[in-house]
Amino acid sequence: MDGSEWRPIQRMLIVQGGYVMLLGFVAGFGFVFYLIGSIELWPIPGKIAVQLPGSDKAWRMSHMEGVLNGLMLWLLAALQPAMALPLQTARRLARMLVLTAWCFPIASLFDALFKDSRGLKFAAPVTNLIPFFLFYVGIIALVWVVIEIVVRVRRQV
Repeated sequence: MDGSEWRPIQRMLIVQGGYVMLLGFVAGFGFVFYLIGSIELWPIPGKIAVQLPGSDKAWRMSHMEGVLNGLMLWLLAALQPAMALPLQTARRLARMLVLTAWCFPIASLFDALFKDSRGLKFAAPVTNLIPFFLFYVGIIALVWVVIEIVVRVRRQV
């Protein structure tokens, strides 16, 4: 199998990883605005005096989820050919990790934006149920991918 067969998968991972990181950067601005208690960007004149909802922890988490999950996709793009997985398997696992990479930062934003919405347990309000299911889907997909990669690559050793 030559390297050109991996290119579409790698490009998907790189592009989606970049988008997820950009979401993390946007959450980073929300984090800064939360910390300073207003929305202001130098050199743009003026500011909007508003305290964003959430907490330091929630905004930091949503920011870091986006950045780290985007980087995870970039790392997978680099490592995937070395795993020597069948092409169909590699494509499926890459898609599952893209799903995971989007689930976690979006779910984390709910905690920053809405009261009682950490998504840690199945409970009201609906703004808690959405991140709960996003985390649930993301965790299942992530565990599946890690187990499948370990099992398949271990067989090759």
